[in-house]
Amino acid sequence: MLTTIAIGQLPVVVLLLAAGTVAKIWTVTKAAEPGTLSRLGPAVLVAERWRPPAMLGCAAGELFLTAGLLVTGHPFFRWGTAAFFAISTYVLWELRRRRPDAGCGCFGEVSAIPVGRRSLGRTVVLTAMSAGLVWAPPVSGWDLMTAMTWAYAPAVIGGLLLLAALSPEIEEAVARIRHRAPCEQRRFDPATALGRLRSSTIWRSHVELLSSTDPVDSWRELCWRFFVYPGRSHTGDPVDVVFAIYLSGRHPAVRVAMVGSDGRPVKSEPLGESLPISAGR
Repeated sequence: MLTTIAIGQLPVVVLLLAAGTVAKIWTVTKAAEPGTLSRLGPAVLVAERWRPPAMLGCAAGELFLTAGLLVTGHPFFRWGTAAFFAISTYVLWELRRRRPDAGCGCFGEVSAIPVGRRSLGRTVVLTAMSAGLVWAPPVSGWDLMTAMTWAYAPAVIGGLLLLAALSPEIEEAVARIRHRAPCEQRRFDPATALGRLRSSTIWRSHVELLSSTDPVDSWRELCWRFFVYPGRSHTGDPVDVVFAIYLSGRHPAVRVAMVGSDGRPVKSEPLGESLPISAGR
């Protein structure tokens, strides 16, 4: 049973690696709009001039693992794939902590949606799937896949459906097809963004800090809508509580930061993830 499941996950893992490789190369080499890589991780964690090489290097690693899984059954490539996704999980966690506005870049520019639990959950699942490949027979992945019968279909389909449920890129791709424009260029009613904010857990956990539930300022930057509320910090000092709502996806990311009268962020342990706020409004 475990062997059947392990073999059934092989085409799923290979498909995800190959798709990630193609998407990253396409994003770097095509005529993308300026600043695309500044919003995609892990490229955002390195200096600007190293961002294209970083993304291409990641694509090269995925291509190497894909080829190794297909042409050989050596444990190096199976354990290497599991290690790759385990490291990816850590990198996405760090990216979510340091740059909560940036996307994972897992599938190039379509992965510009801020890293959330679904993206992290996907890499965890892929790590488990890759580790499970160790139980597959020690023959090439191509031989295993060409010898598959209908008995493997539930494992393959189940893996694909699970990863699809954990992939916010699907929603973004559908939205692009419907609107034929990237999120940054779509019209979005501020009232809808405000409704999304007030239904979020971030809002409920910070509403007691607000002096008023009516925003004193609001503006849009790319695919984010910002709302500013007067409030007080946990120490009683007057602050601006700034909420940021991502304008795409069924479960959009919501971030918060508190800014003091001097324009500097106010640190506070109970706060959620902070988001760098630009000076222009």
